[in-house]
Amino acid sequence: MSATAHASSVIPALFVSHGAPLFALDAGTTGPALTQWGDSLKAQYPGLRGVVIMSPHWMARSPQVMTGPQPDTWHDFGGFPPALYQLHYPAPGSPALAREVLGLLQAAGVAAQGDAARPFDHGAWVPLMHLFPQADVPVVQVALPVGAGPAEVYALGAALRSLRDQNVLVIGSGSMTHNLAEFFGGEREPAPYVLEF
Repeated sequence: MSATAHASSVIPALFVSHGAPLFALDAGTTGPALTQWGDSLKAQYPGLRGVVIMSPHWMARSPQVMTGPQPDTWHDFGGFPPALYQLHYPAPGSPALAREVLGLLQAAGVAAQGDAARPFDHGAWVPLMHLFPQADVPVVQVALPVGAGPAEVYALGAALRSLRDQNVLVIGSGSMTHNLAEFFGGEREPAPYVLEF
């Protein structure tokens, strides 16, 4: 989806690849493109209230919603260069937006609960540090239900859809493929199986 829609239209929902954790240090051409996209979104949708993001690195038996006012940055990986563990994404949380998210999910029959201690996992903070590098947009992360199929995930998104009418950016984070061996090979043309997919 392009961020070139008219300012009067509903803010788009996004899917962004979070790549491997090293994307935080070596963003290639993708990092600056995400930053430009984030700047464009903020310009076209002034008063952006916040981001609600779902990452495949937070899964729970039932949906959980981050409710803390200042979530920590979780380095939920191992074996990477020490510089990666020094990075922090200090975006504020939003207890008020989290309550809205919980209310929408519960109204849709989803037994969601709040988690005040949850930190940002790398599926959230790595793409967000490029999309909004100033960390000036409040972020609420939502856990995906373990074992959920496409219908359940679609229902989760449908329950949150009205947030887009209220200037809240809804983001799904992940990767279509998760081949770290090829990722570590550096920036190059996509592998044939990726293009075929």
